[in-house]
Amino acid sequence: MPTDCISYQNSGYFSKLIVDYLNQEKEVQSFYHRFPTLENFKFQIEEKAANFSPENRKTLVTALKEQYNGFEISEATRQHIALLEDDNTFTITTGHQLNLFTGPLYFIYKIVSTINLVKQLKSAYPDYNFVPVYWMATEDHDFEEISYFYFKNKKIHWNRESFGPVGRLSTEGLDEVFEVFSKELGIGNNADHLRELFRKTYLEHSNLANATRFLVNKLFNEEGLVIVDGDDVSLKKLFVSFVKQEITEQLSFKKVSETLKQFEKYEIQVNPREINLFYIEDNLRERIVFENGKFQVNNTKISFTESELLSEIENHPNKISPNVLLRPLYQEIVLPNLCYIGGGGEIAYWLELKSMFEAHQVTFPVLLLRNSVLLATEKQIKKTDALNLSWADLFSKQTELINRKTAEYSEHTLDFSEQKAFLKVQFEKLNQIATQTDKSFSGAVKAQETKQLKGLENLEKRLLKAEKKTHQDRLSRIVEIQNELFPNHSLQERKCNFSEYFVTNETNLTKKILALLNPLSSEFYIIPLQ
Repeated sequence: MPTDCISYQNSGYFSKLIVDYLNQEKEVQSFYHRFPTLENFKFQIEEKAANFSPENRKTLVTALKEQYNGFEISEATRQHIALLEDDNTFTITTGHQLNLFTGPLYFIYKIVSTINLVKQLKSAYPDYNFVPVYWMATEDHDFEEISYFYFKNKKIHWNRESFGPVGRLSTEGLDEVFEVFSKELGIGNNADHLRELFRKTYLEHSNLANATRFLVNKLFNEEGLVIVDGDDVSLKKLFVSFVKQEITEQLSFKKVSETLKQFEKYEIQVNPREINLFYIEDNLRERIVFENGKFQVNNTKISFTESELLSEIENHPNKISPNVLLRPLYQEIVLPNLCYIGGGGEIAYWLELKSMFEAHQVTFPVLLLRNSVLLATEKQIKKTDALNLSWADLFSKQTELINRKTAEYSEHTLDFSEQKAFLKVQFEKLNQIATQTDKSFSGAVKAQETKQLKGLENLEKRLLKAEKKTHQDRLSRIVEIQNELFPNHSLQERKCNFSEYFVTNETNLTKKILALLNPLSSEFYIIPLQ
């Protein structure tokens, strides 16, 4: 098995903004509060302790007990919920959409990163308590993004329409998805376990929020994970004053817009709107916009004057939902949170928000890039060893990898740089002569130089092509193993579902990942599977 490590910075799979953040470059330091180190968490604890309301703690605990009503939970989770009422207890949080059967593997990695950071912090700061939190994106409305998962390259799809918050969506129709998935699973104890897990998750719960809570609780039931549904009227009441301020002052728009002026070198992840709120009902989730002197619910006939909307926010806070820019603020008001753990895209938009948090006088959390993992079977590792491939090779772009390996296998020099340099020297001498004669001769010399250099480049390409044919067998095997480990030339964790690995023989996949991942490491983990 290759022993080299791949850092996130050198993997080629993260934006310049994230790479600069990981390197703590000067250009991005104003976009975050504290970098994720064990030492910095001491200061984050002190600041959050001074700025988090005991009343909010009580409201949170009451809401969680109500949300978990009817669910069988572990003693570890029960204790963590109770501990949240103590002023020396803090959360580490990740959030994610309600993907069908967890969706891609990185859903699992986000939660494992969160759980493991809690363990590290408890070891470093034993006088405090730390609780891992999964914040369900129940108010999201992009159903197409969550309505499927892949199992052995087959798309298992829930075909229906959704117009409101996905957490409230009925699980109707998932019996048909169950039948399709059940056939794909085949036979065996592991297949039967997955079959039963899917059935209990989606056929015994009436909406997607409850189904997801059940599933995630089953996968991490002994780790004390606490699952929060933000679509909760008691939690929304804690956010009312901030929502009103969004209507009257558009503070988030102003502050984020100011920050984005400093993003000259970076791609902007999310642009702010003047009003970053949705109006929601069971089958409705539409933006609130200001038009013709009134606050209009987009694509509906619902409208409010300012005083009417402020009254609606006060009396029916459950009908107001923050968008992607305001949801982090809502989360940090509800939770005694120290750190948010997310993928590259998430961290990128959190980096836009620090000045908005400061304006609202809410502590900005530590931002941590989740762990990334490549799972490799014993057979795949043997193939990699046989081809003498490093992990750096496999993370390379396929064209670059094949060209590099072709040059390595060839008995000839495929780089004509020496010949090009020699040619340029000869033409420099000719150009010196040309400057002393007629201009037409000078033009002829330059044209001939261009022609001959182009000819060498064409010969270089033809030689590379010929050598690829000579070494076609080895190169084909390299392409095959890279395509297995990087489906669609992308990270495995962005496509494959955990069930694909569980159904073969990895019944302890989650435990294995929990045992190995260090959330404060900035390297890809290569995990061998039996």
